[in-house]
Amino acid sequence: MGAFALDGKKALVTGASKGIGKAIALAYAEAGADVALVSRNAESLAEVAKEVEAHGRRAVVIPADLTSREAAGEAVTRAVDGLGHLDVVVNNAGGSNFLVEFKDLRLSGWDKIMRLNLDSAMAVCHAVAPHLLGRGRGSVINVASVAALGAPFLAPYAAAKAGLVALTKTLALEWAQAGVRVNALCPGWTATDLNRNLWEDETSNQATVAGVPMRRWGTPEEMAQPAVFLAAPASAYVTGQVLFVDGGATAA
Repeated sequence: MGAFALDGKKALVTGASKGIGKAIALAYAEAGADVALVSRNAESLAEVAKEVEAHGRRAVVIPADLTSREAAGEAVTRAVDGLGHLDVVVNNAGGSNFLVEFKDLRLSGWDKIMRLNLDSAMAVCHAVAPHLLGRGRGSVINVASVAALGAPFLAPYAAAKAGLVALTKTLALEWAQAGVRVNALCPGWTATDLNRNLWEDETSNQATVAGVPMRRWGTPEEMAQPAVFLAAPASAYVTGQVLFVDGGATAA
């Protein structure tokens, strides 16, 4: 098995029905892993499952709303039951559907974004901890964002992703001696359906990439390959790290 191969590995990917999560799930299948797919959209998950199976790998479809801690725990249980065990856990579920200046933010909006972007990952990590620690191996990849460094008009999202980075580093320190690695992947501007309105419009597209040294958007597939690295033997000595994949946006 090559350093970047995932032959025989079992992975859980949340937010797997579209965008970066879908790309990671398919990249894992292509690298040789069976994948448990979690998302709220059962119909979209079924389509992703067909693509996973087209790579000759097994797919387990788990519709779940991870903002419920109970649902997160049940999703982990179903993934372990469906695949036999887990080697890789990718907490990708997240997002933000509004922009607002902090002083005008409704506190209910803060709670909603925190539950989706931080609490859901925490609940999955908490539920899967006994399994991974008991096996003495595993890789957890928390998908954060460059917004973790601060993002105007996205205060709750930025705070949630910063919290996810801190959680990542903390778990990496706590779980290292048990053989479980924990890292964060921080995508920059990535062209997905969620932000299609920005990259399809010429004016907003140019304004967005103006701060990106490579002067373009990333693709979901360009986020997926670093996630393969973090799951594979190639990164066996990598834990507690925050990998920015952003076209150089945070280099300055």
